[in-house]
Amino acid sequence: MNTPLSSVAREFSVADFDFQLPPELIAQHPAPERSASRLLDGTSAVAVDRIFRELPGLLDAGDLLVFNDTQVIKARLFGQKATGGQLEMLIERVLLPHEASDGSAHEVVAHLRVSKKPLKGGRLHMAGGLGRGGFDAVFLGRWPDEHGQLFRFRLLGPAGDTPYDLMARHGHVPLPPYIEHTDSADDERRYQTVFARVPGAVAAPTAALHFDDALLAALEARGVQRASVTLHVGAGTFAPMKVERIADHVMHHERYAIPAETLQAIADCRARGGRVVAVGTTTVRTLESWARSGETSGDTNIFITPGFDFHVVDRLVTNFHLPQSTLMMLVSAFAGFDHIRSLYAHAIEQRYRFFSYGDAMLLQRA
Repeated sequence: MNTPLSSVAREFSVADFDFQLPPELIAQHPAPERSASRLLDGTSAVAVDRIFRELPGLLDAGDLLVFNDTQVIKARLFGQKATGGQLEMLIERVLLPHEASDGSAHEVVAHLRVSKKPLKGGRLHMAGGLGRGGFDAVFLGRWPDEHGQLFRFRLLGPAGDTPYDLMARHGHVPLPPYIEHTDSADDERRYQTVFARVPGAVAAPTAALHFDDALLAALEARGVQRASVTLHVGAGTFAPMKVERIADHVMHHERYAIPAETLQAIADCRARGGRVVAVGTTTVRTLESWARSGETSGDTNIFITPGFDFHVVDRLVTNFHLPQSTLMMLVSAFAGFDHIRSLYAHAIEQRYRFFSYGDAMLLQRA
């Protein structure tokens, strides 16, 4: 589904969402403890500096926290062409059998970093190649059509191995481009939420990285309810916008699903007068996609910008986002453009840590 931009959104340009961030504020590693990161309370006109484990005290009994339970897959893989040239593959999604050309569960869609793109039917030898401890990837064409920017492959590994098996064995954690170190065992643990359940994301739902078991227990004791959705975050979340006018931007597609029990939890929350609190922008995009389409699963490329009419989410827990990004536009739509500018200025002045491994904000819908 694609939601049209409103007339209000058309008054903004991409440059309006720029800001100057000192490079040293880009977090390269997570906080020693998940819930020990900082939390900027932006629910009122005056910003308040807090610690993330204080979140239960900012919510009321009967509020509903909605998490994204997607699981980050080890989607970054290395290999070589038949000619010996080195390459890097980032698997964007594993195709479902009904989406695959042969009806199997062995086809994937991927980004490819290589000097020369392979010919259709050509094989890439990944992690050493089939028969040498790794697997092969057969190039089937571009995706979603012949003009697409992504590539479709059939993965050929040992009998019985799924693409998820091959990634688990040979892949690397797909850390964001602004994190400068290679992935480690610590990244494998910390670039993943404690409640990750459904494999498929190539980027973490980072606002949820701050929750640990002790914090979840404290929220339960407070009487805050929990529910989950699934949105498999794609690499497009990091893609720079290449247009000047917001109206000219085309959003990437991501797969989502909302279980029936979550829909019931939202209805129950409304009935008792509680607030729906989305953990992360991916949860916002999922819930608001459902509110507009009525579809509880599918693909969404919803683009949320100032002027957007929110139907489900009352509060938002979110990290700090890249300048000129679609996520900066989303939080500006949610909490107000001027308020977000003020909060970001405060965060920079107070030396908050930014982006995936950084600190968080709590926002109220404007």
